[in-house]
Amino acid sequence: MTKVHPKFPNTCEESLCDSKEAIVLTVWKKSLLFNCDGFTVYNSNGDLVFRVDNYMNCPRDNIVLMDASGLPLLSIRRKRLSLGDCWMVYDAETQRDPIFMAKKNVGIKTNRRSLVSVSSKKTVLYEIEGSYSQRSCKILDERRNKKKTAEIKRKEAMVGGVTFGKDVFKLIVEPEMEPCVAMALTIILDQMFRS
Repeated sequence: MTKVHPKFPNTCEESLCDSKEAIVLTVWKKSLLFNCDGFTVYNSNGDLVFRVDNYMNCPRDNIVLMDASGLPLLSIRRKRLSLGDCWMVYDAETQRDPIFMAKKNVGIKTNRRSLVSVSSKKTVLYEIEGSYSQRSCKILDERRNKKKTAEIKRKEAMVGGVTFGKDVFKLIVEPEMEPCVAMALTIILDQMFRS
């Protein structure tokens, strides 16, 4: 049977933040808890790195990204009474001074390839291009001439070319971006483009 998180030799360093190479994470759109909706994220060694557990009967307007032990890292909240789909990201479980916000790009004037704009204090930080439904997105750093800082790709098994469904995919994070920020943007994409 094909594993969701197979062990790959030498694909990333031991520490997520200290790596000089791209980090490859396996994202599984499934909670570890019964009767919950969420995400389970593994590193290339098969170790649990991040998790999201939302109870099915709770509103999805407030999502907490946790580390493997359950400590909150980032809170992701839908901005109420805004034009369009807009999400605010806060440190841990605070509710003031968002780190950044992500807004769904809609309309004629926007770049047709751009799905989401990510900004902080009216400065555009990232643009996300591609198709989340096809699990093919690039997170581009606007401050570095649209340099790719993270990418979402479909995951294929190493044996026999078997592809996983859309619930299992890769998140490749370059050293310039924090993995928890890339995962927060992935969660926001899932909320905006949920099928």
